[in-house]
Amino acid sequence: MLGAGLIKIRGDRCWRDLTCMDFHYETQPVPNPAAYFLHQSPWWVHRGETLGNHFVELVVPFFIFLGRRMCVLHGALQILFQVILIISGNLSFLNWLTMVPSVACFDDATLGFLFPSGPSGLKYRVLKMQEEAARGAPAPLRYGCVVRQAVHLALAVLVAWLSVPVVLNLLSPTQIMNTSFNPLRIVNTYGAFGSITKERTEVILQGTAAPNASSPDAVWEDYEFKCKPGDPGRRPCLISPYHYRLDWLMWFAAFQTYEHNEWIIHLAGKLLANDASALSLLAVNPFEGRAPPRWLRGEHYRYKFSRPGGPHAAAGKWWLRKRIGPYFPPVSLRDLEDYFRSWEWPHPAVDVD
Repeated sequence: MLGAGLIKIRGDRCWRDLTCMDFHYETQPVPNPAAYFLHQSPWWVHRGETLGNHFVELVVPFFIFLGRRMCVLHGALQILFQVILIISGNLSFLNWLTMVPSVACFDDATLGFLFPSGPSGLKYRVLKMQEEAARGAPAPLRYGCVVRQAVHLALAVLVAWLSVPVVLNLLSPTQIMNTSFNPLRIVNTYGAFGSITKERTEVILQGTAAPNASSPDAVWEDYEFKCKPGDPGRRPCLISPYHYRLDWLMWFAAFQTYEHNEWIIHLAGKLLANDASALSLLAVNPFEGRAPPRWLRGEHYRYKFSRPGGPHAAAGKWWLRKRIGPYFPPVSLRDLEDYFRSWEWPHPAVDVD
């Protein structure tokens, strides 16, 4: 959490002027329905959200060293923060995993209310065992205990040694986000959303059965992904903690070029061949039950949330979109033969099913 907070303060200026949350809900990788409404919040709410983020990531982590009560407060605030993030976006299993270490902040006294306290209850039996152990003489260490303690000590020394570059990275003004400093990746450095995109762009894949891709009569039909924005009238999905990796990668591809994301051309070739495994990753194949498209292209669009109560929302649109231009030009299977060969990819065979 500290790494995530530091990368923000050192990264995008909007984290320092408290404006990042003006954009986050709309431009995050895969928005959910709650993000649509949270994006419409007043500016002062977004400023408070950004301040709250800094408090939880930069200040709260130190609570763990300030005694029992502050440690419990640390765990509660961290879990609450992750729950808010889960509600406000589809960030896969990331937030669920981040809650797990915080459970260690709650001791028996804190969690005791979860268990019955009668004479036959688990809490009563545990307290009885603790009292008997406190009255009796300490048991001599057995061989197994000694070995276990030695292994624990060795592991602690190993983790401490591997953590040195991670701590140095946290203290560095040129902090690196999400990387590892050893081949086993036992200890890593973390950070998220060091920079915030200020506008949302999407790559829309389209196919046509027309023999001539440049013909004005060519009808281009959209492929729909399972979760990422496409059809402006489709409600944002809710999938956390599940993760659609292809949809996530399409978000990254949209603010780069296809030259930086060669895999998207590979995907285009698979769709041109009506490849069943590739199509299983999509929600809508416009050529289902028909011959595959002769041409496929990528179009670049700018997306914005519609305004609740506005004319577009009244017409059932969650998104407004405007074409920016081509993302990659129309390609056919024949066009891609040399490209696939240069990458040593097998040329896709057309699936007639």
